[in-house]
Amino acid sequence: MTAKNSATLHTAIAVERPARRSGPRDPRRGGHGGLGRRVTGGTALAALGVIAFSLTFPATAWGLESFGPWSFVAVRSLLAALIAGGFLLAGRVPPPARAHWAGLAVVAAGVVVGFPLLTTLALTTSTTSHAAVVVGLLPLTTAAVSALRTGARPSRRFWGAAVAGAAVVLGFTLAQSGGALSAGDGYLFGALLVCAAGYTEGGRLARVLPGWQVIGWALVLCLPLSLAGSALGLAYEPVHLTGHGLAGLVWAAAGSTFLGLYVWYRGMAEIGAPRASQLQLAQPLLTLVWSVALLGEHLSPAAPAAACAVLVCIAVTQRA
Repeated sequence: MTAKNSATLHTAIAVERPARRSGPRDPRRGGHGGLGRRVTGGTALAALGVIAFSLTFPATAWGLESFGPWSFVAVRSLLAALIAGGFLLAGRVPPPARAHWAGLAVVAAGVVVGFPLLTTLALTTSTTSHAAVVVGLLPLTTAAVSALRTGARPSRRFWGAAVAGAAVVLGFTLAQSGGALSAGDGYLFGALLVCAAGYTEGGRLARVLPGWQVIGWALVLCLPLSLAGSALGLAYEPVHLTGHGLAGLVWAAAGSTFLGLYVWYRGMAEIGAPRASQLQLAQPLLTLVWSVALLGEHLSPAAPAAACAVLVCIAVTQRA
């Protein structure tokens, strides 16, 4: 995008349907025009982001084998900022227009600092499987925040399927925890709110800036805080380097924070925040699979039934 067309920020929001450029065919009905391909590609990109995000909690659990929670989050953000800064410098990308910096600050506060910190603190007392199903409420939270932020009005069918999916995830959470919420759930519920705000604002900005630049500049914006946090965290928290710990740190920084958010924001810009957010209903179930495969956690027998129910909800929301 050029600096000129980035000035149209106030007219392009993440939940609006893409402007029609190739005829009257509705892209949601599988049209073969440019818009149909755009929506299909946007869905694929958002799905790739969900896969990357589904590995975040197992990677964090590995990272906590080597680092304390504060130092892990700070070093993770620092490494991701260095990667993003390198790409921005290599591409000779000019700084965003002044009008975009407030939105970038929201993205930074929500997805670069708030969500990683709160979920990492939660994982010091909760299992990855428990955290995954609680954060499964993120799609509904994102859709609600997006609607409030933009004034959009998704259909009743959309909201019905979204609420049903959230109910499945919540029921699965309670079943996993024996009917009571864990001590770390306060962190997780706070993470839901800040991440939903960051996703909504990032999706809005990704309509006028390339998605990788949105997360790239948000990471660079946090670079001074990441540097200071890394220095303090490493000084006051013990560090015991292991292969798992380093692998978890690298994936959390490069995979989840940079690559995952890049494809996620780009996909969300194509298909809108509410529709993209519902793809994340599959994220907690993917994380459960990774928690068994990578961490050896016990998978509840209810997971297959919950997976089928969630996938039905996703299918409904994609057609609502």
